[in-house]
Amino acid sequence: MNRFDLEMKTGDIVTQFPKASSLFKQYKIDFCCGGNRPIGEALEKRRLDKEAVLTEINQLYEETNNQDEIDWTSKSNLELIEHIVEKHHGYLKQVLPELSKYVTKVQRVHGEAHPELTTVYTVFHQLKSELESHLEKEESTLFPKLMDNDVEAAAAIIHHFEEEHEHEGRLLELMREVTDDYAIPTGACNTYQLTYLKLDELESDLFQHIHLENNILFPRFTAS
Repeated sequence: MNRFDLEMKTGDIVTQFPKASSLFKQYKIDFCCGGNRPIGEALEKRRLDKEAVLTEINQLYEETNNQDEIDWTSKSNLELIEHIVEKHHGYLKQVLPELSKYVTKVQRVHGEAHPELTTVYTVFHQLKSELESHLEKEESTLFPKLMDNDVEAAAAIIHHFEEEHEHEGRLLELMREVTDDYAIPTGACNTYQLTYLKLDELESDLFQHIHLENNILFPRFTAS
């Protein structure tokens, strides 16, 4: 019997089976900001073979030893928030300044031959600015309310953070689009290659980060 079906929401699938996130990224299926959409609908939008992809997800689930997977739905609010801050906020605080230097250098050196790098430079720095503000607001305003279990106060502002997640997702999508899925041009220097690899890594981490908040943490305070 298959674990997942076409009516299940993408966010719920990743919640139950985190390794599905890699497959979803491969097929460009949104499971964080658009995590409340049924997988069948998401696959139809992408014009993918619904049954084939669903079979692939279920086979991957059967082949995976889930004992090493952390079930974040079973963790307390405090444990989940501590993980988000330590792993995902910590990662962003380290990688965003590093990437800023790489993106700036690559645009300066190669921007004339590759005009898409100017778009990457502009969009990345917009994303960086928004994320830095977003992290500060989560840590100083939202997370304290969640840890105090102040349901009413948290529910009143969570939608604002979800909207910011949505916009961050659009910026990530734009960078992937203009770089043709971070295709590295022939003859690209090491810095050029590293920049694209780190941008792809940034996207993966943000997808997991937003998934944990939108699909696991926030619904604990907004579910009617």
